[in-house]
Amino acid sequence: MEIVIPEKESAPDSGSPKRLVLSKPRLSSAQIFNMSMGFFGIQFGFALQNGNASRILQTFGADVEHLSLFWLAAPLTGMIVQPIIGHYSDRTWNKFGRRRPYFMVGAILTAIALILMPNSAMMASLMPPIIIGAGMLMIMDASMNVAMEPFRALVADKLPESQRSYGFSMQTFLIGSGAIAGSWLPYILSEYAGVSKVAAQGQIPHNVIYSFYVGAAILISTILYTVLTTKEYPPEEMDSYHTGPAVEEGKGLWSILKDFSDMPLTMKQLGLVQFFSWFALFSMWVFTTPAIAQHIYKVLPGDTSSERFADAANWVSFLFGIYNGVSAVYALILPTIAKATSRKVAHAFSLLAGGAGLLSIYFISNPDYLIYSMIGIGLAWGSILSMPYAILSSSIPPRKMGVYMGIFNFFITMPQIINGFFGGLIVKKFYHGEAIYAIVLAGIFMILGAISVLYIQSNKEKTI
Repeated sequence: MEIVIPEKESAPDSGSPKRLVLSKPRLSSAQIFNMSMGFFGIQFGFALQNGNASRILQTFGADVEHLSLFWLAAPLTGMIVQPIIGHYSDRTWNKFGRRRPYFMVGAILTAIALILMPNSAMMASLMPPIIIGAGMLMIMDASMNVAMEPFRALVADKLPESQRSYGFSMQTFLIGSGAIAGSWLPYILSEYAGVSKVAAQGQIPHNVIYSFYVGAAILISTILYTVLTTKEYPPEEMDSYHTGPAVEEGKGLWSILKDFSDMPLTMKQLGLVQFFSWFALFSMWVFTTPAIAQHIYKVLPGDTSSERFADAANWVSFLFGIYNGVSAVYALILPTIAKATSRKVAHAFSLLAGGAGLLSIYFISNPDYLIYSMIGIGLAWGSILSMPYAILSSSIPPRKMGVYMGIFNFFITMPQIINGFFGGLIVKKFYHGEAIYAIVLAGIFMILGAISVLYIQSNKEKTI
């Protein structure tokens, strides 16, 4: 439904009615917090996955050089799922809303995968645990993508342009907060609650298993909180906030392909930045545990059951909490930095800090000093989760916010897929199994991302 009024002061040759486009109301900080709270639970689950998936897969028998192949499950499912979810969430409206039905379905499926993944050995009678673990990793990531993609579109749905940077930064704050809790929980359970951090060969320690159970409960509860506290604009009201033609119906996947070919220039330029950034992040998530275990803790290749390997893995999980904590705090001040400079400059500075943090890991011998490396990585992570979306949201049609946010995920998943296919091979053939050099390459790519972001053309880059 459109709001149409007669044009009172039209030019002499104008006889058509003029459409009144309303401005979206500004929301309070509490309302923005409520609609993003589900991201806390999603990132809690992601943090458990990022900090422990390599450890779990190595325990079930995966070699270091094969880890990146198993991790391909995540970007492959994301590349397929997110555009489809975005496309259909743009066209969904029922008594539960537009985006909220996808939140709940994704949350339930993710919770199931979180419970099953560390218990893959219990299903060894069906197939090898490594296959079950990899399958749970794929299901978990696909389900998280179902829940996560509509959250990005919800910010653009609900907020006026003037509040979008703040909205995405609030999401980043909750992402960082959830990741701190998820990353630190295995360490806290083992060091302060007395839960065992070691297990027999081929078994997952109890501190990891219990952490995944807690993650499932938190994921469900936080997304349910967002669903119950956040109302979405019905189609009639949403239509009054947008200019341009309505979303076309009935074209299915062909419509996604057409939208992909029609993507704005800013989105294409952001694609190069995303390639460098997410290639680096994938290397960090996959290879940090074996890199630090080998390079700093001097753990021998193939040793996954010793206390020294457990200490290295637990410390990596704790360090991941550090960088997520930094990103949560940084997200609150990032809009101010972007307003004083520009979104591009703020993002370039952040990626440069992340590259320096990754490169510094090679030169550290005392694991305690790795905390300083995480500060730079945290600045990059905080910006990666907010600035590209703030830049992008100003350049895409409001009526296709969901599908374009999903298509934008291609620029996140493609570098991870490339890294997944070739990263492990590079570690084996060129680095001779020394995963620390994958972290060095990640630092170089992050710096290249900082350089490429300066070439993005955006008409609204300073809008906060």
